[in-house]
Amino acid sequence: MNKTLKYKKAGDGVTITGVTDNKIAGKLVIPDKIDGKLVTAIGYSAFYECKRLTSVTIPKSVKSISETAFYGCTGMISLTMPDSVTYIGASTFQGCIGLTSVTLPSSLTSIDHQAFRNCTGLTSMTIPDSVTSIGGSVFQGCSGLTSVTISKNANSNVRSAFPKNVKVITK
Repeated sequence: MNKTLKYKKAGDGVTITGVTDNKIAGKLVIPDKIDGKLVTAIGYSAFYECKRLTSVTIPKSVKSISETAFYGCTGMISLTMPDSVTYIGASTFQGCIGLTSVTLPSSLTSIDHQAFRNCTGLTSMTIPDSVTSIGGSVFQGCSGLTSVTISKNANSNVRSAFPKNVKVITK
């Protein structure tokens, strides 16, 4: 049993649903298994306003990060997402002002609306070729964001997702 994380078992997997104390501080490594089951998802608002959390390592077994999972984690400066993640929910990282850059996994296919809204510390972002869906206002309020790199084959939905002041670089 994990004493820091709250979770629920669903079928063969585990979803992280929260923490026992939202004053958790420093680095957090989410284990790949809890009670013998793979951690497959980070649930809705799991780390909501854990302001003293500075970094999170997500295991390779996680496929989705739900809505507002890291909303308001203002102290978070780094995030390691494995290549298994295919979905980032709405407002997942909204208000994470300490994030300066995020490496998105090559498995990612969908970024929901406002996922990085008001992440004022973000300066650059590379959107992997695998992303086919980006919701509205994903980078709204990201005042430090100056450039985004996307595939030359990106669809119009992906191409139109960025504020006008952000330089879009195609590769």
